[in-house]
Amino acid sequence: MAATGEREVMFDKLVLASNNAGKLREFSALLAPLGVSVVAQRELGVGECEEPHATFLENALEKARHASRVTGLPALADDSGLCVAALGGAPGVLSARYAGEPKSDARNNAQLIERLQGVTDRRAWFYCVLVLLRHADDPQPIVADGCWRGEVRDQAAGAGGFGYDPHFWLPEHGLTAAEMPAAAKNEVSHRAQATRQLLARLSAL
Repeated sequence: MAATGEREVMFDKLVLASNNAGKLREFSALLAPLGVSVVAQRELGVGECEEPHATFLENALEKARHASRVTGLPALADDSGLCVAALGGAPGVLSARYAGEPKSDARNNAQLIERLQGVTDRRAWFYCVLVLLRHADDPQPIVADGCWRGEVRDQAAGAGGFGYDPHFWLPEHGLTAAEMPAAAKNEVSHRAQATRQLLARLSAL
């Protein structure tokens, strides 16, 4: 992948600053047409990074710098989560640990549904921020984001996806994110939107 000019960017491999198998599958599929190989940080001996910040953007920057510094590779970090209108944007940056440690999709989903009992406003959105660093001290991070709107349903449905996908209802499609075929999800999800934006910004450098 390259951009013209003095700031030419060329790489065919990057480290994904995540150990989430679902994210690795999605990013590998999204970036494969460009000939970019995505390697999970665990495979390169990178431990998980602290995510102490209150915003998706700050946490993504933290994770990308950490992975790039340890590996010497360009790094892609995603910080994403589910934001629920009636909960003031929660679980938000705490989505992966909403029910505490150890991380558990099942317990997170159970906690979410419990906190929405009796609540009629079920509007929610998945939000994703991507940060790409060409090296750990890159002064010009490439940043993109995406938002995927839907609703939270009490009843889980579907075996695909991960995280909150079984409870994330998409009225325009008549199914949950977990029921959506992977190829279709990779066209419309928050992560797909952010990836398209990221690639457009790369090409504009």
